[in-house]
Amino acid sequence: MTNWDTCPAVEQTSGKVGGAWVFTGTRIPLSALYENLANGATVDQFVEWFPGVGKQQVRAVLEHEA
Repeated sequence: MTNWDTCPAVEQTSGKVGGAWVFTGTRIPLSALYENLANGATVDQFVEWFPGVGKQQVRAVLEHEA
């Protein structure tokens, strides 16, 4: 399991989206990224479909997990 505490691209707040890890400054959970990528979406499509999430945030998440 990935320790997201050290990734500045994400945050977790108990009263926000049920405490799920979300992209910083948004209510978009990380699970949305992984579900979309698993279904064939590209990073460019994801950031287009989810305004508020930047390409740099997505890259930081993917690099952090790697």
